[in-house]
Amino acid sequence: MAKVIITKELKDKIDGGEDFYLIDALSPDSFEARHIPGAKNVQNGQEFLSQFEEQVKAAKDAEIVIYCSSATCMASVQAAATLEKAGYTNVAHYKDGLAGWQDAGYKFEGEAVNQ
Repeated sequence: MAKVIITKELKDKIDGGEDFYLIDALSPDSFEARHIPGAKNVQNGQEFLSQFEEQVKAAKDAEIVIYCSSATCMASVQAAATLEKAGYTNVAHYKDGLAGWQDAGYKFEGEAVNQ
């Protein structure tokens, strides 16, 4: 089971310039509209692992944080489990997702943000 992190922990990692991979497990359309700064988009689904390995090229022991839309969205939980089954050893799930980030008043990147 992936470690769970909260909004403040993720914000501190980003602000501190920590070396980790932030993965948005939602659709490309959702990602283009808005995402947490610094995130890469790898949509959860049958091709998640192959797309993750092709696009992200993270080492098996790299720190990886995955999120989706909110605490009730299961895409990031499933994606984190997929990575752990594939041998990734430092996977965290940001359970509050986009909703938690917004509730905290933090900024997003994406097309919807720039309008």
